[in-house]
Amino acid sequence: MERQFKSSVITLEQFIIQKEQNFPYATGQLSKIIRDIVLASRIINREVNKAGLVDILGLTGETNIQGEEQQKLDLYANDQMIDALFKGRMVCAVGSEEEDDFIIKNGSTGKYIVLMDPLDGSSNIDVNVSIGTIFSIYRRKHLEGELTREDLLQKGSEQVAAGYILYGSSTMLVYTTGHGVNGFTLDPSIGEFLLSHPNMEFPEYCNTYSVNEGNYRDFFEGTKQYLRHIKRDSPKPYKLRYIGSMVADFHRNLLKGGIFMYPGTIQRPKGKLRLTFEANPMAFIAEQAGGMASSGRDRILDIDPQELHERVPIFVGNKEEVLKLESYIKAYGKYGREAITV
Repeated sequence: MERQFKSSVITLEQFIIQKEQNFPYATGQLSKIIRDIVLASRIINREVNKAGLVDILGLTGETNIQGEEQQKLDLYANDQMIDALFKGRMVCAVGSEEEDDFIIKNGSTGKYIVLMDPLDGSSNIDVNVSIGTIFSIYRRKHLEGELTREDLLQKGSEQVAAGYILYGSSTMLVYTTGHGVNGFTLDPSIGEFLLSHPNMEFPEYCNTYSVNEGNYRDFFEGTKQYLRHIKRDSPKPYKLRYIGSMVADFHRNLLKGGIFMYPGTIQRPKGKLRLTFEANPMAFIAEQAGGMASSGRDRILDIDPQELHERVPIFVGNKEEVLKLESYIKAYGKYGREAITV
């Protein structure tokens, strides 16, 4: 007698195969890139978990193109991701926050370009706070000949996939290919990512905000007025939850409801976060999860990048909250004018 076995456990590999079957013309190349990213993330995760035991903590003594001091683990994660992506042979170019310019694989037949922040929040490594890897995948526009600027710098709306890996109390992969958002948790006992958070969406209710209020004095007036409103005028004051690692803050808000803010300031009008490496992938995930991402005036995914390391203010999270924030910024202008009532 034949026995039937059923299991509710779905591995990342099984999930990818199931989704490919829904698209008869899928070539499997995009899925292969996601597998390559996951392979690198497992190696990075191993080093993150033992960072306090080996000589991989601390500064390298070098700075990246932004003038920021590089952590040893930053460069380790960067090397692992680049190595895995090019060995997979589906990628023709990689842009990284840790590299001055695109790394192009000459002679590659790969049809995809990957942009990434290999280790977001790395300044928190030595205090054991959750950090992550952010990635964004584009399909090159011209499949023949040399890569062009049009291939390398595309609007976020052109992304074919984006996601992040969170290295925390558990290791999670959250990603989208434009058909919803799904989360997978690494089971270290079998070394597999298992589907743990299917069809992720921002909760309707939101009373949490994430922002570095230490910069409050330098915020533009619209941002200040929005913060005053949610803390003072809202029937129930909002709660501040700020970790200082974009992946961790965004992930918490995705699960619990909230808005993440990294505004422009008088000193830094364009903010600190990068459009290509951080804002675009998180905006793509947010919209696929029913949320919204804005620079305060424009939809993040509609911004045409002019350079690889371009910075942009970002407000991302529950759609209603981002729209409310935009209304304050538009009402007060850049430096502030008359008050409004919301």
